[in-house]
Parts: sequence; C-alpha cells; structure tokens
Amino acid sequence: MRTTYLTASVIAALVVLWLATGQLGEPPTPPASSITESNRRVAALKEERPPTRVRVATIHATEQSRVLTIRGRTQNKRSVVVQSQINGLVVNRPVERGDRVTKGDLLCQISIEDRRARLIEAQASAEQTKIEYEGALKLSKQGLQSDTAIAQSKAKLAGSQARLKESMLELARLKIIAPFDGIIEKAQMEVGQYVTPGSPCVTLVDLDPMLLIGQVAENELLFIKPGQIATATLPTGVQVFGEVTFIAKTAEKGTRTYSIEAHIDNSDFAIPSGVTAQIEIPVESLRAQKISPALLVLSDAGQMGVRAINAQDIVVFHAVRIIKDDVDGVWVTGLPDVARVVVVGQQLVVAGEAVAPTHQALNTSSLPVSYTHLRAHETDSY
Repeated sequence: MRTTYLTASVIAALVVLWLATGQLGEPPTPPASSITESNRRVAALKEERPPTRVRVATIHATEQSRVLTIRGRTQNKRSVVVQSQINGLVVNRPVERGDRVTKGDLLCQISIEDRRARLIEAQASAEQTKIEYEGALKLSKQGLQSDTAIAQSKAKLAGSQARLKESMLELARLKIIAPFDGIIEKAQMEVGQYVTPGSPCVTLVDLDPMLLIGQVAENELLFIKPGQIATATLPTGVQVFGEVTFIAKTAEKGTRTYSIEAHIDNSDFAIPSGVTAQIEIPVESLRAQKISPALLVLSDAGQMGVRAINAQDIVVFHAVRIIKDDVDGVWVTGLPDVARVVVVGQQLVVAGEAVAPTHQALNTSSLPVSYTHLRAHETDSY
C-alpha cells in the first residue's frame, strides 16, 4: 500500500509541475482593443500562413442555345365520325378497321331503291316546265300572255329544277366517301343494316400532320414563338422535327401552364397518336462555358456557383445557372467570358482568400462527378 501511495504522490507532483509550467510561460494575448487591431491581427496571421495551393484551368465562353425541355405527347390532328345523310339499307362497306384510305374513297354504300325512278321523274318534270316557260315567253312577246301567267310558269320551272337537284343529291349521298386521308379507327355500319340520317359509318382519324402537345410553365412562355423548331424524342428513340404552330393565351386551371402545339410530318402514318414524347425547343442564345458538375459548389446562402480566381490570385465566387447538360459536363452561364476556375481544391478555399494557383488544361470528362443536379428548365405534362 505504501508503494501505491508513493507512486500516486509522484504522479500528482508531476501534474502540478506541468500546470505550473504553463502558467509561468508567456502571458496570454490580451483581447484586441478595436476592430482595426483585430483586422491587423488577422492580416498578420494570413501573412504567416502560406497560401493554399490549388489547380486552376482557364475556360472561354461560347455561344450556346438554351433548350427548353417539355414532356408531352403526340395527338392526331382530327378524328371524325363519318355519318349517313339518308336512310336505307347498307349494301356495301369495303373498308375495315386499320385500313388506310385517301380522300374520296368509298366507305359505305346504301341501296338505291326507288331513288333512280324519282330522279327520272324529276328530270321529265323539269324538262316539261322549261318548255312551258319558254312558250309563255313567246306568247308574251305577241301580247297573248299576262305577266301573272309568266310568273307562275317561272315558279313552276324553279320548283321542278329544285326537285331534280334534290334527287341528284340523294343519289350522290348513297355513297359515303372519305372526307380526308386517314386511318379507319372504327367501323360502325354493317352490310344488311338499315340506317337513318345521322347513323355512323366509320370513325376516320387524320394522322398527317401529327401534333406534338405539351405544357409550358408561365415563366418560360415568353421565350416560345410560332415558327420555332421543336425536336421530339419518341419512346422508340426516333427523333422527329416540327414547327411550333400554336401557343395558348389562357392557362390551364390548377397547373397554371400553357398548351403549345407543333406540327410534324407523318405522311407514312408511322407515328401513332397518344405516345409520350420529350420535346426540346431552343429558346435563347447565351454565352456559356462547359464544366464538370464536380466544380459546382454552394455558397453560404445556398446559391449554386463556381469558385474562380481573379488577376490577383484571390478566390471569387460566381453564381451560375445550368442551361443544358452533355454526357461529359454541363453548360453554365454566370462566369466571365474568360475565367480561371478552381478545378482542384475548390472545397478547401473560400471567397476572398489568396491562393497559390497551378495551371492545368481542363478536361471535363476526366473529372469526377460528385454533384447531382436537376434540370430546372424541365416541365412534366401530359
């Protein structure tokens, strides 16, 4: 027990001696008496500490197009239910669902029944009234016919000609023809069916041109103009091009977005209606630089930007905006036309700090991608 007490006493004495040594050393530095004195001390510490070594690369701005990306869909230009204008028995329907037809092709045909006989009768009546009217005019020149009789003869002629025209139209309406080129989506009439005026024959869909439909946010609406070229990527990977033809002037309720339309060529009917499409429209030209996403940092205020150095080798923070991305980098605006960006060590320095730069060539594909970004200009709509 005595040995233990002796060891503890020696250790306690050594601790007291060590503490006393610290107290007896140099006295602590008194607090700064003013802000000027505090700044002087900070500057002195910076001079004593060597500047941080970083690697920088010089990049130059080029003209780039900002592309507005919209999620949309394809839509057929029109869909019409072709109907009968007369009643009768269906005797022919030469088309089936999925058939491609051109304007003027026969879709359905109704039986003639007694309509040809009525046409012959109307033709004979029109010829008779014409002869009577011409005879009345000859008698009128000889003073043997009154004006009233001539007027009655003329009215009879007009009535018979109208009935003849009606008979001819009724015969023409026996054949229900395609009003435009398209695809038969539905076939409603069947041979042997008795139909009345308004009965549907087929549903005809117009697929050329095809429409691209999308929704644009209100803050992007001013950048879109009729005539701009829209590029759409379909689920199959096929890219199609079209011209913007319509921009809505009223917003959709609830979403506060505006509809736009573009026409794309679909003369071979290869593009179906209703498929999703990623639509891209170049909306403005900007001066931009291509960098790796790994160079993007956040300021204390949460603003996305890039750290660069000025002519005095002082770190400067530049807020940037991503306008588009590629497989090997992103295009940003907000940097000077010629900028020396920090490519190695950007996380170790802050704005206003003096650094010792080493220059290197910028290769965006070789830098690690450690920053995941979202395309702020992308809009989802269906």
